[in-house]
Amino acid sequence: MTESPVETTLNEERFNKLTSIESQQYVIDKEPFRMLKINDASILNTIEGREICGQCFKSRKFFCYTCCKPVIDCKYFPRVKLPIKIDVIKHAREIDGKSTAIHAAILAPEDVTVYIYPDFPKFSSNDKVVLIFPSKNSVTIGEFLSLELQKNRNSNEHDMTFIKNNEFSITRAVFIDSTWNQTKSIYKDQRLKNLPCIVLKSRISQFWRHQKKSPRWYLATIEAIHQFLLELHDCIYGTVKNYALNETNIISTKLYCGQYDNLLYLFKYMYDKIHLIYDHNKLWAYKRPLI
Repeated sequence: MTESPVETTLNEERFNKLTSIESQQYVIDKEPFRMLKINDASILNTIEGREICGQCFKSRKFFCYTCCKPVIDCKYFPRVKLPIKIDVIKHAREIDGKSTAIHAAILAPEDVTVYIYPDFPKFSSNDKVVLIFPSKNSVTIGEFLSLELQKNRNSNEHDMTFIKNNEFSITRAVFIDSTWNQTKSIYKDQRLKNLPCIVLKSRISQFWRHQKKSPRWYLATIEAIHQFLLELHDCIYGTVKNYALNETNIISTKLYCGQYDNLLYLFKYMYDKIHLIYDHNKLWAYKRPLI
């Protein structure tokens, strides 16, 4: 969408009044997915009409957000392989059609399962499970991995071999998919009580749905899943700098170079559709405070 001269002038004036953090985000918001490797989703534009879900028999576009199943050929979706299993516990009152957690189940079906609370994942005795939740006792991924290293007396805190040979020291990660108020009720469930909590680094959301009284660093569930996997991989193997701007061969390196970016394939597609219709600067979701 091309800006008019008047809109350009107004945007420049707005930019000059921003703080340094706001000005940096203003630039990022111009092309928020530029530094990620996400497949072109324009092929989805060739799909006409809707399809009937073979499981619930309801009319759906692209995928069924109730059954977490595609309703079109899987060739239209990239398949993402994750290093660990992801369990999403969705509040029963969370509207299916608004949940981005479904994107993960569609794009990484072998590794992502969505449960409707009070349904709950079953963990084996060998599972190393973490809960992604900013509790008062939560730690960063780096801190968690360091603690795991310290538990092994035969390794030092600078040697990552122990972690690499133990499947990232995490086999499953649990996410709660709900509003913030709903999240608290699920978090108090005794089945989550003893799980170590991980807090993610601050990241500004690009989600277009407005949530009252929430800053922009409250991420959509699919953004949080992507951020967690990116941080986990980076802590262990590192990341190729500006990987989206060069032709890094994913197969030939263990460094992070976009292996999980396609988790945002549907998110970006919908973001682009929304921004064809609405002006980014006029959407309430992007007027929320950054901090």
